[in-house]
Amino acid sequence: MTRGTYTYIFGPVLSRRLGKSLGIDIIPFKTCTYDCIYCEQGRTTNRTSERKEYVPVEEVLTELSQFLAKGILPDFITVSGAGEPTLNSGLGDIVRGIKALTPFPVAVITNGSLLWDVRVQQDLLAADVVMPSLDAGSEALFRQLDRPVNDIPFEKMVRGLIDFRNAFPNEIWLEIMLVDGITSSEDHVRAIAEWVRQIRPDRIQINTVVRPPAETFARPIDRERLETLAALFGPDAEIIANYSGTSFAPEDTPDAERIVELLKRRPCSLREIAEALGLRQIETAKTVQLLVEQERIVEKHFGDQWFFACPGEE
Repeated sequence: MTRGTYTYIFGPVLSRRLGKSLGIDIIPFKTCTYDCIYCEQGRTTNRTSERKEYVPVEEVLTELSQFLAKGILPDFITVSGAGEPTLNSGLGDIVRGIKALTPFPVAVITNGSLLWDVRVQQDLLAADVVMPSLDAGSEALFRQLDRPVNDIPFEKMVRGLIDFRNAFPNEIWLEIMLVDGITSSEDHVRAIAEWVRQIRPDRIQINTVVRPPAETFARPIDRERLETLAALFGPDAEIIANYSGTSFAPEDTPDAERIVELLKRRPCSLREIAEALGLRQIETAKTVQLLVEQERIVEKHFGDQWFFACPGEE
């Protein structure tokens, strides 16, 4: 098994929130409880609330063990995926297995839709950081933005976030995605902020649409307006707009397979590819152009930038 040929492991990539993050993808592509209008993965093809072992726990942990033997040192090991990871009923075994294999902190990125389920809460207890989302302050906007499965009403979802806060002893970093023309008014944001005060997250992280979304009408809020809205959450709210953490030492020869694996999970600009994988931008541009010519990746225009994605992942 060589780098770029893993089934469940990807990265490390340089994450705006977690520094150098080694990702573990534990859910099939576009299998999710939501079909968010802003999703960078495109529209959900399997919208479900059914929990089951979508990928084998032992295979995930074996692959991680083999990767860690390379001696690569991430800042975080991040359980996520191109879908909703809490749908995997083996999540708890995976998190506990990671903790048994490595001293690195474990983060779980989730849309938060299943945190009302006591089994999901138990599965997450061993994580160091859980990173859920809250995009709306009402049932109507929840349905408009996140387009959840029918058996997850807004009240059930948001009460689950509050209950999880009471059960979880470690850090919760709550991401709030604001979309222009939908949740860009101060009244809408104040409604979200009221729920946030009850959830009591350790960090409040404000975001907007920065990559090509599932629906073209999902538009970004400009920086100045976003700062005004972020202030409604209080002085501790932060806008997560830039990458953070320690950079990699740049490599001279970009690995085409690593670029493809990254783009399978989200569209990226040329700069984002280089920064995420620790590559020199001028060399990355040559490899990206070759991949475009080979039709292994495609170009997409969003806002004033060009992004690259894998065909079928658009």
